[in-house]
Order: sequence, then structure tokens, then C-alpha cells
Amino acid sequence: MPGKSLEDYFASTGFYDLLPVAKSIMRELGFGQEEALEAICKVADKARVYPPTKNRAAWFAVVFKEKLYEARADILACKKYKRSLL
Repeated sequence: MPGKSLEDYFASTGFYDLLPVAKSIMRELGFGQEEALEAICKVADKARVYPPTKNRAAWFAVVFKEKLYEARADILACKKYKRSLL
């Protein structure tokens, strides 16, 4: 069974309408799908605790950028840890 797509993750987190914005940010900053999948989960977690109150699109852009960098760091740390176990 193939994994979920970026569209699936955005739909399940309630941010499907902002997928074009996310794809633009990803291209602009040079992030891939693996990082975006992790980032949208982190955005959804943050939205549960600190939901956007005024401009949802602007809130999303700021938080998604922040979470892309966090996702990259988490993924790199996980890969490094796995290599250390070999």
C-alpha cells in the first residue's frame, strides 16, 4: 500500500485550502515532500494549542516555514541516530 500523499496530509489536518501556499513556500526554500509531511503535522499540532485568530493564511505561512526547518532538523537527527546504530 503506498504512503499518504501531501494532499492527504493537508486534507486530514484541515489545511487543504493552503496547499498551494505550502507548495510555493517549499519551492522557494528548497524543501522536499518528506519535510513537508512532517511540517504539516507539526502545524496541525500547533493549531490545536494556538489556533490562528485573525489572518489564517498569514499565520499558516509563518508557522509552516518555522515547522519546515524543525522537520528538516528532526529528520536529519533521526537519520544520524539510525546510522549510529549500525
